[in-house]
Amino acid sequence: MPADGSGAPPYFLVSGGSGGIGGAVCDALAKRGFRPFVGYHRNAQAAEQVAARTGGRALALDLSDEQSITSAAAQLELEPLAGVVLAGSPAPSLVPFGKISAADMLLQWRVNVLGPQQLLAELVRRCFRKQKSGAVVGVLSQAMGAAGSPAASGMGAYVIAKHGMAGVLALLAADYPWLRVRAVTPGYTETAMLSAFDARFLDSQREKAAFQTPTAIASLILEEAFGT
Repeated sequence: MPADGSGAPPYFLVSGGSGGIGGAVCDALAKRGFRPFVGYHRNAQAAEQVAARTGGRALALDLSDEQSITSAAAQLELEPLAGVVLAGSPAPSLVPFGKISAADMLLQWRVNVLGPQQLLAELVRRCFRKQKSGAVVGVLSQAMGAAGSPAASGMGAYVIAKHGMAGVLALLAADYPWLRVRAVTPGYTETAMLSAFDARFLDSQREKAAFQTPTAIASLILEEAFGT
């Protein structure tokens, strides 16, 4: 079991830890011998339930609020922290590029870009720099597109913000080469976020390929975090 010098298993922060993918990541971390900090914004009850079954702790963490980020980082400074998984995100608003609202763009940017940058900067200063090690895994999206594959049309600010998170991770890795910085890019996954989509659209997508499960994505995240 991983442990710091005191013999206690170290913590791993999971933002969005009360959600589908985040909760599965917390379960997988516990099986691997880590204690998850279950980061949550609104759903304290769900976070407490995840913490109870994994031996972790619920942690209020609103990535759109700088004071919440600073408060959470101060609590994490007191514990052996092995890494961070950025799994929380607002659901996409399904609008084309020309109809993205300023409010939606701002929310997605704060939670997927500005908040993670502020959180990671705090954790590098307070936690990771002391030990010159740590793992950071960001949850991106296949909707961003890739070489030979265009971005998903109609997912508005969500896709733009996920590209912003990729930029945050790239710069983090460049500035702190002793950190293990990785990302996963899941496609449609069976979580509550799918409620943002029309059921008929989801049925048509399932006919093309089975959706991924939170457990499968959690396994990929841990592979990236630990290299195994």
